[in-house]
Order: sequence, then C-alpha cells, then structure tokens
Amino acid sequence: MRFFCIPLLLTLLISCNNANTKRSELLDFAPKNTAIIIKAQELNRAKSGIRNNDFLNKISKTTAFADLEKKLENISYLKPQGEALICLSKDDHDSLQFSVVTKYNKTLFTTDSIPNYIEESLIYKKKTIIKSTINDATFYSAVIDSTFFASSSKALVEAVFENAPKDEALKKIYRTTASDKTFSLIIKPENTFLKSLFIQDSILFNDFSEYLALDVDLNQNNILFNGISKANDSTQSLINIFKGTVPQENQIQHVAPSNCDGFLSMTFDNFKTFEKNMAAYKHQDSITTSALFNDVIEIGSIYEDDKRAIVLNSIDVIATNDALLGEQTITDQYREINIYDFSQPELFKQMFSPLITFSQATKYCVLDQFFVFANDTEMLQNIISNYQNKTTLAEKDLYQNSHYAISDAASILQFNNGTTLKSILNRNFENSENFDVSQYNASLVQFIYDNNFAHVNGVIQKNKTKVSDHSISEELNIKLDDHLLNQPQFVKNHITNQQEIVVQDVNNNLYLISNGGRILWKKQLQGPVLGRIEQIDMYKNGRLQLAFATPNRVYVLDRNGKEVKPFALKFNDKITQPLAVFDYDNRKNYRLLVTQGKNLIMYDGKGSHVKGFTYKSTNSDIICKPEHFRISGKDYIVFKTKTKLHILNRTGKTRVKTQEFHSFSDEPVFLYNGNFTSTSTDGHLVSTDPKGGMSKQNLNLSENHGLQTTSKTLVAQSENKLTIKDKTIELDFGQYTKPSLFYINNKIYVSTTDIQAHKVYLFDSQSELLPNFPVYGNGPIALEQIDKDNKLEFVTKGDDNSIIMYQIN
Repeated sequence: MRFFCIPLLLTLLISCNNANTKRSELLDFAPKNTAIIIKAQELNRAKSGIRNNDFLNKISKTTAFADLEKKLENISYLKPQGEALICLSKDDHDSLQFSVVTKYNKTLFTTDSIPNYIEESLIYKKKTIIKSTINDATFYSAVIDSTFFASSSKALVEAVFENAPKDEALKKIYRTTASDKTFSLIIKPENTFLKSLFIQDSILFNDFSEYLALDVDLNQNNILFNGISKANDSTQSLINIFKGTVPQENQIQHVAPSNCDGFLSMTFDNFKTFEKNMAAYKHQDSITTSALFNDVIEIGSIYEDDKRAIVLNSIDVIATNDALLGEQTITDQYREINIYDFSQPELFKQMFSPLITFSQATKYCVLDQFFVFANDTEMLQNIISNYQNKTTLAEKDLYQNSHYAISDAASILQFNNGTTLKSILNRNFENSENFDVSQYNASLVQFIYDNNFAHVNGVIQKNKTKVSDHSISEELNIKLDDHLLNQPQFVKNHITNQQEIVVQDVNNNLYLISNGGRILWKKQLQGPVLGRIEQIDMYKNGRLQLAFATPNRVYVLDRNGKEVKPFALKFNDKITQPLAVFDYDNRKNYRLLVTQGKNLIMYDGKGSHVKGFTYKSTNSDIICKPEHFRISGKDYIVFKTKTKLHILNRTGKTRVKTQEFHSFSDEPVFLYNGNFTSTSTDGHLVSTDPKGGMSKQNLNLSENHGLQTTSKTLVAQSENKLTIKDKTIELDFGQYTKPSLFYINNKIYVSTTDIQAHKVYLFDSQSELLPNFPVYGNGPIALEQIDKDNKLEFVTKGDDNSIIMYQIN
C-alpha cells in the first residue's frame, strides 16, 4: 500500500503544480514587466473610437503618443475574433515595447495582401518564433496553447514560453473590468508611464494607489471612465487615508468662482478617523492639529493661476468660528463680508500634505458654512462676489453638463478647466505644448472610498459654445474605416428612446453609432443593404431589431448587432428590392415581403414562410418596393412593373383590377389624396383610385426625377427645379439627389443635396429655405429629433469615409 501511495502523492503534487501554472486566460500571457494593459473586446471598435475622439486626436501630437501610435501601426493587420490585450512596457534601455495577446484563429493574421511583407522563422529552445517585417517595422510572434502572442521585443516573446507565476492581485483587478465599453485600461504598480492625475503635482500616482482599472467609453467629444483604484498596503498608499470614513456630498463647487482654473475637494464623515489615517500614512504617532477641523466634513483647494485658496466646509459654523476666536482681526471688508488675518498659514500643509501643500494662507473670510483661506485679497474678493452673484461653478452649464458622469458624494473630487487639464498632461507627456485643449473646460475625476478600494468615475468633455437661434452647429464628424456605401439613417434605441445612426461602408460593414459619436458595433454583411433598414419588435417586448435585405440574405439583428435566429435567411436567387415590412393591425404580427425579380415571397416575423400568401408572379420584373396601405378598413399591397400597377389583398389575391400603362418610372408608390400615386418615365403624375380608375397629370418632369408625398403634400424634383405643393423653386444648376420629405412634430420639411457643390438644402412646407442653409454635405439627409433637447438633428455623408451630424438650433 505504501508503495502505491508515494507515486499517487507525487502525481497529486505535480497536478496541483500544473493547475497553478496552467495558463487559461489571456492575462496569463501578459509580460511580467507590463506597466499598462489595454483590454479591447473588439479591437476594431476601439481603434474607431480612438480615431474619432477629438481629445485623443489633440494629444496625438505629443511625442509619447506619436511613438506609441507608430509602434502599434502594424497591429492594424491583426483581425482578432473577440478579446485582445495590448500590453505596454519599457525595457532596460527605457524604450517603449508593446505586446499583443489574443486567441489564435486562422484569419487573425493573413499576410497575402500585406505589401512589403517579409517573414522569417526563428528557433528558441525548440520553439518557433515568427519574425515579421512590414515597411521596415518588425515584430515577433508565436502561438502558445492556442493563444497568439506578438511583441515588438524578441526577448518578450522568448520570455512568454516560460510559465511565469500568476499575479493574483492583477487577476482580481482585471476581473472588475467590463466587456461592453470601448476598451478597459489597467495600470499596474510602479508604472513608468502615468506620473500624476492631479493638479497638485505633489500627488504622484505611484504614491497614491497601486492598481487602477478603468472602463473607458469614447464618444466624439467626450471620454467617460469608471472603475476602481486598489492599494494593497493600507499605510503606504495615499488613497487609504480615507479608510473607515464615509464620503460626503462635495460642495466646494458652490463657492468656487466660475473663472477659477479648478478645485480639489476631500470629504469624510469623521475628521478624527481621517487624522489617524493621515498620521499612519506619514509614519507619525500623531499630527498636531487644531480644533479648527473638528466639525469640518470637506476641505479643498481652489486654483486660480498660481494663486490658491483653502476651503473648509463646516457642519457646525459656531464651533468652527469658536476655534478661530484668536483670529478675529479684521483687515478688510468687501461687500459687507469681513476679511480676517490668519496667523497659522502652515497649518494646512502640516495636516493635509501632499494633497494640500499651500502654506501662505494669511487671510480668511466666512461665507455661510464655508471658511475660505488665502493670501491674496483679490482672490478672496473674487470668491465673495461670485458666491453672492450666484456665478459659481455649480451654477454654470459647463459644470452641470459634466456632473452627470459622477456621483454627488466622493472622498476626492477634482475639477479641471482647460488650463489645469493641460498642465496635468504636460507632466505626463513630452512636447504636449503643441496641442490645444482649451475647449475642454470641465473635466472631472472622483474617488469614492469603499472597503479597501475606491470607485473611480470621471469625464473629459468638450464644452459646447453657446449657439444663437436658428444657427446650424456641426455636432459630429465620424470617420469610418472605409468609404461609405450608402446614406446614413437614424434608428431608435429602445433603451433610451433616442435615435442612433446606422450606415454601411464599401466592404459591406454595417455600423451602429450612438448620437454621441461612439461606434457601438461593426458587422460585416453578405452584400449591400437594399434601401432603408426597418425596425421591428419581434418578441413584442419593446426591444427593437433591425430588419433588412441584401441581395442574398434577409437579416434581423438585435441591439448588439447579433443575428436573431432563424435569421439570416439565405436565398439562392437574387433579392431585387428592399425588404418590405408590414404590420397590418399594428399588433406586431409582422410580415416580411421579399422581392425576387417577378416573384414575391412572404415570411412572418419569426422567419417562417406564410403559406396563406398565394401570389405567384408578375409578367415582368417588379421595379419598386411593395407598399402596404389601409383605406376604410381594407388592406392594399401595392407595387409596380413597368407597365402595370398591382393592388393585392393580404392573401396575395388581386383586390383591384388596374389597366395596362405604357411606362412607369422606378419611383415608389405613395398614397396621395386617397389615390395610389407614382410617376411615369415621361414626367407625368399617375394616380389610381381604390376602384382602379387611372388619371394622369403632366408635371413636366425630366426622366431622372424624384417624387415624395405625404397624404396631402406632394414634392417633386426635376434637375434643378424643386416643387413643394404648388410652388416651384429654381435652384442653382447642379447635380441634385432625389428629394427627402420629413413630417416631424406636425411640420413638413423637404431636403435635397447638390452633390456637385456639396450643399444641403432644407425647406419648410411653404417652400421657404430654413435660415443658415445650405450647409456642407455630400448626400441625402436623415432628419430627426434624436435626443431630449427638442432640437432637430440631421445626418449626411461628409467626406468619402465620414458622416456629419448637424443640429438646428
């Protein structure tokens, strides 16, 4: 028995050792000296977000950012399916190195189409390392346990073959990151990249915390981030001075003048606990303090150029005043507020450094519960006047518009205007003086201490300049990875009840873009989208899906761009018209009508063939998308061939017999003045009543014309002549898109675009051009009220690979 037990014990020990070292997660392959880890669930989405973010475009002018961008240039050739890690580190020569970790797949790195590509196989301890050179830039890669690892450093690839011990602290912090953001950022202890997040340059990041994990959302004009900050040693990291305290509501913004450069606020529910933690951090038995702080729940600094003011927020004004009985010498008075001498200017630095290092506060005043200390009388007077005039930061739109991203109560809250934001960037990047962030006048970051860690929230946001009435402001300019294939349109987000943008590029990638400019997802389709994308509520639960056809597919996609089973439906014969979606009784019992040349095939909302629809085929090709109309309780399915208007009932049988016609145009069929209305190729308006009677009216339209109607308004365009109702407008000669007609908030709007002169026109129902039009654009527009501000927005094509969204103020 003993003989068998020894091998068994050895086997168990070996198995346990293997279990501890087996690498099952991407993080297990991160180099040991990694300082920063960037986690992207979709690498393309992260790249698009970075490329379209205005702030990151500005700081891309820094040497550090440019060096990183150049180093990572060849990553664009990688096509990971799922999560990818980018690990940044510095070698022994202080040179930046990167590593990429992702699951291996056959299409991850296809080299056939890469210009100037050279490959070489290297052997390291019987393992193969691939050396890849593209345009004189080299990186090394290997596949280990179905994981692809690539790096700018050969030494890092060699090291990854060794089974390094796992960093359990890093794993815990990594698991707090989300998978639905643009990317996540993990900063490890003793990193050499991030020096400080704070205005106060004495607060170094490596002294403040150890691990920082942030989930980052990028829109065009802002950066939102949230996550956690963790310090393992409770006495060595500054963040732990808030241990055992409860964050209070930050209120310094109610006394900080609107023209200040920023502020830093600290809160706690019990000053004695905070004082004890601060003594432990400073390795002192105690810190000599004054009764001045006993009833204070918030202390902070206000920054104005090189001037400083210290603010105490007291919950017992009488007790705090009593602590200042020896400091009652009045030196000045401003707007009936006394300004007193203060004889202990070193007190704040002694107690609160490195968070506060100001030691020259020789004067103070009292504004309700706020005790404000400074050494500059003008600064105190500015604070007093702004407080009395209610022109503090708390009253300003720029602060309120950023405050949505943070919580009301925080252990630490920092506000920066453009000046202080740039000074922080200057400490972290070289040559950062080359860019301008003055429009980013309201960035906020907060730390909310919890149980041995702190929640982190923040926003870096571009401040909108106030716009005048009737002006047109450009809100977004989003660049896609390739040229646009079709025109952007709006679709509804059922979660927010706001509108988002959907568009396709020439590689058949479909994009969903938030109304803040963030690319939510990108999905490659089997062909171009035909016509408009429709939205259906397939499960009747309020959640909307996108429904549309390409030449050989019918897709239904959910909110995340995933195909809803049993879709996509595949077709051998070509689909020739956009997908028609009918909801006969407004009960969400959808019918999806597919057109293939002469034939119509009907499906229900779940993708099953509707056998009750018995229509066979026409004698010639159907030349427009079938439409559904309801008149006097009866359903009409209407479509055209070149020589006939077909009017069917729900089952596909002929409801109305119509006469032959010599030549219909390709324009849609509308219900106008109670008749089924379209046009002929020779420029006539052709109307068919519900009994089959046909009439014509000569509109003198050219062959390449456009038609749009509501039930009572007709819009037609022929070359440079635009007719709205009975009034014709003669535009400049140009190359015009077909007109678009919008009915929003009981108003009619008509648009057309001169793609030769790059001008978008927008008219009202009286044929009056709206103020400040035309504006720049290169295609038809989609017009909607996309958010909650009651203003209209429209989106159109910009450059070949971009879309522009404007707001009508």
